[in-house]
This record gives sequence, structure tokens and C-alpha cells, in this order.
Amino acid sequence: MSYVAPKDFAIRMVDAGQSKALMSTRDTFIRAYMAGAILALAAAFAVTISVQTGQPLVGAVLFPVGFCMLYLLGFDLLTGVFTLVPLAWLDKRPGVTGAAVLRNWGLVFLGNFAGALTTALLMAVVFTYGFSSPPSEVGQAIGVIGEGRTVGYAEHGMAGMLTLFVRGVLCNWMVSTGVVGAMMSDSLPGKVIAMWMPIMVFFYMGFEHSVVNMFLFPIGLMLGGDFTIGDYLLWNELPTVLGNLVGGLMFVGLVIYGTHLRTAPARVLR
Repeated sequence: MSYVAPKDFAIRMVDAGQSKALMSTRDTFIRAYMAGAILALAAAFAVTISVQTGQPLVGAVLFPVGFCMLYLLGFDLLTGVFTLVPLAWLDKRPGVTGAAVLRNWGLVFLGNFAGALTTALLMAVVFTYGFSSPPSEVGQAIGVIGEGRTVGYAEHGMAGMLTLFVRGVLCNWMVSTGVVGAMMSDSLPGKVIAMWMPIMVFFYMGFEHSVVNMFLFPIGLMLGGDFTIGDYLLWNELPTVLGNLVGGLMFVGLVIYGTHLRTAPARVLR
């Protein structure tokens, strides 16, 4: 499968971070838009499978098809740039400043949201025959997801907020491992296998992914979910974004950078 050693893919991570930080505004937004749209369609696909088969595991096993597709096409998710771009700043790459990192994050957030919202509108049309009839079974299920993962957390107060944040951390631990997985091999099958495994884990475990939620919650509101935009922002999206940032950077980016690229001196045996 043309496996790439950790030290080598650590260098690729920093190179990728630099490339993304220096990318034009147009290309950054377009690539983020398409990533959000494709991941949203994969989420709709997985929920449809779960509802129609009654087996959530089947949906989780097949959901990574969207993630693999968007990364093989060279598109960008917020969860990925949270992990990669700061490494280029930490490595003092030319042109990568703190402002450049924040600019990239902001553009990717906006692009992902616009793409996910586009898919949400299109799928809402599909689930309701152009808003002319009540939502289909799958549409009803998506509305319930939005309620459970907003007001459901709010019912537990700060304990719910902590749980939401931790689920965001765990999510991007796995998702960013998938992002790095694409760099672990030079063959197409190797890349797909390395990406597939951690993405399946995050989806089945119900962890919180900021970009997936950019689809699930707006479409839930379109389909009559019993929660508000304020509920979505306060009791899901914003804490999830923060958790995704911490999880990807702390458990993937900094760990790999610190131990494989900035390796401590070997012990000297006396």
C-alpha cells in the first residue's frame, strides 16, 4: 500500500498547512464550499441508510465515502485546517502568520457552512416534494436529531455543555486522524483505507462534527424541528467548533509534530 513513515507524513502535514494558509481567497472558499456540500450529502446518505435499514452501524460504515471523496478531490474541512494550518505557523514557515491562520479558518468556516446549507436546502426539497407535503420518514428523523442534540444538551445545563464539548474533542481526534491518513500512503487504496477507519468510528459513536452539524441543524429547522437558531448556535455549533479545534490540534497535530518532526534527542547509553 506504499506506506509513508510517520516522520515523512509529518513533513507533509506541515507542507499542507503552509499551502492552505497561503492559498487565494477564491480557491480557499470554493474548496471549502464543495467540502461542506459533499460531507452534508454523505450525512444525508448515512441517515437515510440508518432509517431505512434500522441499523445505524450500516450508515456509519458507509458514511466515510463522502469524506474520502472530498479529500481525494482536494477540498477542505474546518476540522482538517484546525489541525494542519497551525503546524506551519509553529514551524515558522515563510508567510504563515497568526493572522494567516485565522484568515484560513474563517474562510473555510464560511465556505463549509455555505456548502452544507446548499445541500440542506436541496435535500429539504427532496424530503418534502418541494415543501408541498410533510417530511418523509428520513426527514422526520433528521428533525429529531436536531432537537436531541441541542435542547437535549440544554436540559443538562453545564454538564450538557461539557458533554457537547468533549464529543467535539473526540470527534476531531478521529476526523483529523482521517485527514492525516490520506498522507500515510501514496496509493489510492491505502489512502482510502486509512481515512475510512477513524471516520467510521466518529460517526457511529455520535461525536459532534461542526461541518456535519452545519447540515443537520439547518435542515432540521427547515423540516420543522422543535428548536431555534439560537439553540443550534449556543447548544451545538459554537461549542462543537471549539471542541473540534482542541481535539484536532492537541491529539493529532501537535502530537505528531512534537514526536515525529521535533523528536527529542535519543538517550545516550553509558
